[in-house]
Amino acid sequence: MDTYSVDVVYQAISALFQGNNPKEQEKANKWLQEFQKSIYSWTIADELLHQKRDLHANYFAAQTMRNKIQNSFSELPPHTHESLRDSLITHIGQIDAQTDIVIVTQLSLAVADLALLMASWQEPINDLLTTLAPHPAAIWPLLEVLKVLPEEIDSRYLRLGANRREEVHKQLDASAECVLKFLCMCLQRDDLDQQRVWNAALRTYSAWMVIHVFPFSHICNNTLTQLAFRLLNQPETAGKLHDNATECVCALLSCMTTRHDRDNANDAPVEAQVFSAVCMLETPYHLSVAHEDTDKTINFCRIFTSLCDAFFYKMLSDQQTPHYSMKGLDLVLLCVGHFDYEVAEITFHLWYKLSEDLFQRYDDKLTAKFRPHIERLISALYRHSQMESDHEGLIEENNNFYDFRRKVSDLIKDVAFIVGSGACFKQMFMILQAPETTWESTEAALFVMLNVAKNILPDENDVIPKVVEAILNMSEQTHIAVRYTAILLIGELCDWIENHSESLEAVLNFLLYALQQKNGLAPAAAIALTSICTACRHKMVCHISGLVEIARSLDSFQINNDVAIGLLKGISLILTQLTREQLQSALREIVGFQLQPLAQLLESSTGSVQKGEREDPVYWIDRACAIIRHTNPDVPDNVEHPTVAILNDAWPLISQVMNKFQNDLRIMERTCRLIRYGIRMVRKQAMQLVEPLIKQMVVLYAVQHHSCFLYVGSILVDEFAKSSECITGLLEMLQAFIEPTFGLLQMENGLRNNPDTVDDFFRLASRYLDCCPLQLIQSSLITPIFQCALIACSLDHREANSSVMKFFINLLIWGRTTHSRHAECRPLVVDLANQHGGALVMNLIQASVFQLHSYMLADVAEVLNELKQVVTNEQMQPFLANALEALPKKNSGGYVTVTQQQLDEFSNTVLRADTTKAISQALKTFTRLFR
Repeated sequence: MDTYSVDVVYQAISALFQGNNPKEQEKANKWLQEFQKSIYSWTIADELLHQKRDLHANYFAAQTMRNKIQNSFSELPPHTHESLRDSLITHIGQIDAQTDIVIVTQLSLAVADLALLMASWQEPINDLLTTLAPHPAAIWPLLEVLKVLPEEIDSRYLRLGANRREEVHKQLDASAECVLKFLCMCLQRDDLDQQRVWNAALRTYSAWMVIHVFPFSHICNNTLTQLAFRLLNQPETAGKLHDNATECVCALLSCMTTRHDRDNANDAPVEAQVFSAVCMLETPYHLSVAHEDTDKTINFCRIFTSLCDAFFYKMLSDQQTPHYSMKGLDLVLLCVGHFDYEVAEITFHLWYKLSEDLFQRYDDKLTAKFRPHIERLISALYRHSQMESDHEGLIEENNNFYDFRRKVSDLIKDVAFIVGSGACFKQMFMILQAPETTWESTEAALFVMLNVAKNILPDENDVIPKVVEAILNMSEQTHIAVRYTAILLIGELCDWIENHSESLEAVLNFLLYALQQKNGLAPAAAIALTSICTACRHKMVCHISGLVEIARSLDSFQINNDVAIGLLKGISLILTQLTREQLQSALREIVGFQLQPLAQLLESSTGSVQKGEREDPVYWIDRACAIIRHTNPDVPDNVEHPTVAILNDAWPLISQVMNKFQNDLRIMERTCRLIRYGIRMVRKQAMQLVEPLIKQMVVLYAVQHHSCFLYVGSILVDEFAKSSECITGLLEMLQAFIEPTFGLLQMENGLRNNPDTVDDFFRLASRYLDCCPLQLIQSSLITPIFQCALIACSLDHREANSSVMKFFINLLIWGRTTHSRHAECRPLVVDLANQHGGALVMNLIQASVFQLHSYMLADVAEVLNELKQVVTNEQMQPFLANALEALPKKNSGGYVTVTQQQLDEFSNTVLRADTTKAISQALKTFTRLFR
């Protein structure tokens, strides 16, 4: 205790917030972080709040109190809970108008979290209202506590559990009427700061509406709702108050959304009343536009969009007469038509939702109802996509307008089917044909056409020929942005060009000319050429010599390496169509263009790498990788693959790269990827490379621990483990990988810091179980691998955990009685399951409850289901009983986490279940009790 005292803590706070020495500030910060973890921080933080020495100390103390309740509540003995509660309420009661809002928030959260965690505090809301409501100064902080309390129910830090949440919801239901009366009473008081109280009351009301504790009729007809609509209708309403009124109306509409799922006919008149009230906001919306008050315009847009969300399924109802809520879409389209594209963007999620629902229903009649709205939407998006008339050059990537156009592109692709891609294309073509069309209008029309072009039937002969001809004849005086978008459009019309091969020669000449330009058009030309190569691969074979020349000259074009790699991919797809002799010659040449600079780089490199430049080995490795990956000729197993010789010749260079750059994970990963695609291409014909590759990987992995070597190992197992002469060597490789892997994972935080290693190691183990199960299961390696997997169960990394679970599944499958192949495996797996099944169930249940995300539980369920196929229910029952007995039955706050009945119910469900889905559902329901 000598280390921590009020004065010492105060000195550290002063050093952190008021000092001038960065080193001393960092030292003070670390010391205070350690102090917050200590048991003494409870009483010292409380004392600092009582003393109120200065703002920084008060803030630090309030934050400490909140963090301790949230993360370390179990440190407190139950008999101290009441004194903590009383002390916090005292602190809340001493807040005045001058208290900093951040301190108020931290203290309010502390009280709210305590109320949720402390089971013995049975009526927290009534107690707070009784204690604080009579004092005018305490109204503001009381409203803040009442606001955050419902928001904290689902806090992932508190992990209240389903039982406690249900209990709290009942408390809130019981107190809802009192809270509503209190909030309405606050609006009537004239002894308080009206603006502050209105803001706080509306925020609190919104938070309570979201958890659905108020009867629907009470929500729609009370002083608070009326205030919110009144404030929204008044142009002079201050910005913050307007924001809170907006939140209130959006919360009200979200209540209606959930009620529509129950379709209560009694609510119809009230719903119509709310709809009408929101429609009345059209006039204030227009005023906000006229006054250029964008914040308020955005608020109205949110409300109109929420209105359509609330009435979404009413709008989609299959009735002769359209539902009155269709008018909501007109309000939303008003906002889409606003001059600021940021306003339009708020509505995008609604259009996505509408298009997805219409696509699922596949009802032409229903889709036709929404066609006029989508036509208006696309027209508005066309206008928003226009560049400024004085804009020079192309749109720079990564600015806001570029990001917006990317979202517009996705949205148009999503909704185009409602109006028809052909109709949309023609609509934009009409704009192009209009007299005196500006360049920015032309570019925007081409941009929209670009996004629907892929869906137009390849035999269209009315509009597309005219568009293609106009683009091919575009003059060099045309604005660069128009030419850029037009070139991309040519690429998107690749299927049409494939169907109209008479245009191919002219298109290729056009793109090749653009590719050689130095004005920014080259990337668009390369992207378009890649699309043409992909779609027209059979008809491009005669152009292979020109394409090889393009591959040779790649670095003379003004394109980045990603675009160059795309172009190489397109060329490789055409190589696949060549005869065996032509392919070998052309492929050797194109791969050589990448490997020769790589070899020169190895000779001249000092070891330092300039990332992304020509001096970076990855620059050339990625290109070679793209070629190998996408050149996939159909070669019978008994015929030598045309690329075997190329790979064998390239191996010494690849080996050199691995040795020289072994410290660089990025280069190693890309090199391993090249090896992977090479082996996948020639399969068993890569036999000559296996031994030297394994030897080198084992040596490098022992030193560098790069998990990509494990991944290449799994590729080798997949390709060669079915050959009996390779199995011994492959098992030796696994044994060599085990020691460095386990050493790495057993370090402090080893699993959490190395998820890629976990992922790749257990993928490798699973490949052995797939390809040579008996040899692995018979070996001495299986037990340590199994034990490592037991520890790795708790890792909450999605891919890594999935690989661990897959390993268990692949192992346990061999223990099934129904497995006829490799029957010798069964007794060995049964023995493993009997020996380690209890530990497996224990770790799976603990991980599911305390570490894993809900979406990961399906894999856990599959492991449990496989285990049930191997051991009897009589064995499984005690495994489950021991695992469930180890779980905490009560929380540190004194409330019941899980009842015996719930434990028995879960256990019985798992034991009775005959499908993975049933166990998965039971796990998800059960783990909610602890979250």
